[in-house]
Amino acid sequence: MNAIAVPPMLIEQALPSFDAVRAEHRIVRGEVTAVYDAVRRADFMRAWRESPAVRVLFSARSLAERAVSAARGRAVAEPPPPASLRLADLTGNGEWVLLGEDPPREIAFGAIGRFWGGETIWEEIDAADFTTFDRPGYGRIACNFSLRPYGSGHALVSYECRTQATDPAGRRASLRYWRPLSPFIGVVLRAQLGVVAAESDPAGSARFC
Repeated sequence: MNAIAVPPMLIEQALPSFDAVRAEHRIVRGEVTAVYDAVRRADFMRAWRESPAVRVLFSARSLAERAVSAARGRAVAEPPPPASLRLADLTGNGEWVLLGEDPPREIAFGAIGRFWGGETIWEEIDAADFTTFDRPGYGRIACNFSLRPYGSGHALVSYECRTQATDPAGRRASLRYWRPLSPFIGVVLRAQLGVVAAESDPAGSARFC
């Protein structure tokens, strides 16, 4: 029997090897095409506004970054949070960029920066440069939502986040950051899957947890 060829996922093309990964999954009411549309239009700021756990985690991170900056004698002005955060609004240029779409199967996005050591710095990039970026001292983050049918009238939505540093020192530093925080990153991913579920089925009982 011949094996069925499975095309590579967008996230595999963007970041085929990685240092760390976290994935969460949720069964969402709706046909795959409709749920994919919900993924694109969902406002992920809802997770920050409506999930107490997510607010606590981001507040703790903000306090930690301010403490590190103060210890280093630097004052950091935090930008206000965006009014909304939707994948449909991502482009191929910016801090977070759209890496590709394969509707209704997958949407991938990513960023490059330094997200360890107490201070987060994002680079403004072009999506076309994401896979080849290799400047030392940085890390790449590739994320995706992937979808597949699940029974009748439901979709299984997976949210994956991969990271890869551009040099050995950055790899060691980023893994020291990632390992203790991975469970809390999972909380954020699950909350954002809750936003997708609520967007797909507004009359349902989705919760951001």
